[in-house]
Amino acid sequence: MTVCQIPAMDYGVVEREICRFLRKEANGRGVVLGVSGGVDSAVVAALAVEALGNEKVFALMMPETGTTPAADTKDALELVEKLGIRHATIDIAEASQKIIEATERSGNRLAEGNAKARIRMVFLYYFANLEGRIVLGSGDRSELLIGYFTKYGDGGADILPIGGLYKSQVRGLAKRLGIPERIAVKKSSPRLWPDHMAEKELGLGYDEIDLLLHLIVDKKLSPEQVLREVGQESRANVEKIVFRVKENAHKRKVPPVAKISARAVNGKTHLGR
Repeated sequence: MTVCQIPAMDYGVVEREICRFLRKEANGRGVVLGVSGGVDSAVVAALAVEALGNEKVFALMMPETGTTPAADTKDALELVEKLGIRHATIDIAEASQKIIEATERSGNRLAEGNAKARIRMVFLYYFANLEGRIVLGSGDRSELLIGYFTKYGDGGADILPIGGLYKSQVRGLAKRLGIPERIAVKKSSPRLWPDHMAEKELGLGYDEIDLLLHLIVDKKLSPEQVLREVGQESRANVEKIVFRVKENAHKRKVPPVAKISARAVNGKTHLGR
């Protein structure tokens, strides 16, 4: 039995701190964000409206015919209407198909799924550029730490308001903000292919992921120390999370830049060497 838990949070304080962050980073500008019908984007949208006012928030809903469940689109639309924010809906199916047709390569689910995430990023930045806004990302700390996002896709944003909260904490904040229960508890999914569910792909639930991340990252325990906390039967899951945190570290960094030495820029030309 688990003897360690993620520390409890004062969601009132969390709400106020994120709103201050949003006002500071927006600096008078409007914001654009994708709203999917899931808990993360719902929380970000609600916080943005609270911090900036609904006139400063623009939402894009970007379903894909044949992949996105109608219930998700309905939830997203009802949320933005409840929040009173301007919004638009763009079906990404045609744009996604154009990429496949242009490359004449199909059948790689991962490549096609990542392309869809990057298509959504392109639309967000297109509208941000048109209206002088910044793009809000909806990635949470769980996703960021294990690298469960598409580089330059849903990972492409100007700021990440809930990037410091684990998924389970985002759900707690959602309840405080009055997000509808069906959205607050909905199973997470990037919706990159039909029946795509995050926890099914990851192989374990977010409650366990969050606890393991807390022990590994926050408490800086070794894998063996973590196993003493959660039990030896969780060894495979502990190894899986440790691997994901290390393997996907590149997603949390800017691209490496080649360093040019002083010898190369000292103004001398070296011929024949």
